[in-house]
Amino acid sequence: MTFPNKQFKAIIERDEDGFFVASVPALPGCHTQAKTLEGLKERLREAIALCLEVAAEDKIYGRAVRQFLEKMNSR
Repeated sequence: MTFPNKQFKAIIERDEDGFFVASVPALPGCHTQAKTLEGLKERLREAIALCLEVAAEDKIYGRAVRQFLEKMNSR
């Protein structure tokens, strides 16, 4: 499963310890955290790449991701 130049929306929050926490709604289980926003951006790219790698190998997870993206694209 490839998504060339696909941009994913991320929800970024700051937790009670001051860490930035991000999740990608289009990719179930795709979460990461970092102390700085710059660090978070780098980790977020890595997390997305790993989730897409899993989606390519795992039929059930891949199907869930495709269904979510199709639903979002039809809006």
